[in-house]
Amino acid sequence: MGGPSRSAYSRALRSVTERRYYPGMSEPDFQLTLTGPSVIVRPVTPGDWAELFAAGSDPEIWKVHPRSDRYTEPAFREYFDGAVASGMGFVFVDRPSNRLIGSSRYYGYDAGRSEVEIGWTFIARSHWGGTTNREVKRLMLDHAFTFVDTVIFWVGEQNWRSQGAMTKIGGIRRDGLFIREATGATPHFIFEIGKGRYQRGGRALVA
Repeated sequence: MGGPSRSAYSRALRSVTERRYYPGMSEPDFQLTLTGPSVIVRPVTPGDWAELFAAGSDPEIWKVHPRSDRYTEPAFREYFDGAVASGMGFVFVDRPSNRLIGSSRYYGYDAGRSEVEIGWTFIARSHWGGTTNREVKRLMLDHAFTFVDTVIFWVGEQNWRSQGAMTKIGGIRRDGLFIREATGATPHFIFEIGKGRYQRGGRALVA
C-alpha cells in the first residue's frame, strides 16, 4: 500500500496561536511543579538556557523530528525562547542528579473544546529507553485532565519513535494528516487521549 493521498495533506489544521478562554471560566494553572518518583517537571525559566541547551544540543535527539536542526544554537534558542514566552513551558529535572534532561509544554488550550496539546517535548538520550518518558507524560496528563477532557499530541509523519511511544501509552490516531504553521509543510499525525479512556485504564499504560 502507498502512503496517504495528497488530498489528506490538504486537510490542514491551523496552528493555534493563542490560548482561548471563555467568560466565567477560570484559567488553569499552567505554571506549577509536578513531582514524580525520579523526575521533577517544573516551569522553565530564562536561567535554564545553558543547561537545557547542553541537554538538547545532540543531533540524534532531533534526527526524525520535523525541526531536525534544533540541536543548533539558533534553532534551539528559538525553541527555548518560545517555551519561556508561552507561560506553559516546563523543564524535566532528574531527581538523583538534579540535572536538566528535557523539556515540554502545554499549548493551544481551548476551553470550548475542553482540549489542550502536550508537545515540544524532548528527552536527553541518557534517559531514553527507561521510565522517564512515561513518567513525565503521566505527570503532565494527570494535571491536564484536571481541566480538560482531551489531550492531543502532534507527531511528525516520519517520527516513528514518537508514534510508537504514543501508541504504547494509549494514544488514538485521528484520521488523516495535518500541517501546522510552526513546522511548514511537514505532515503530522494527531494522537488523542480522552479523559474517560485514560481513567478507565490508559493511565496504567503510562506507569
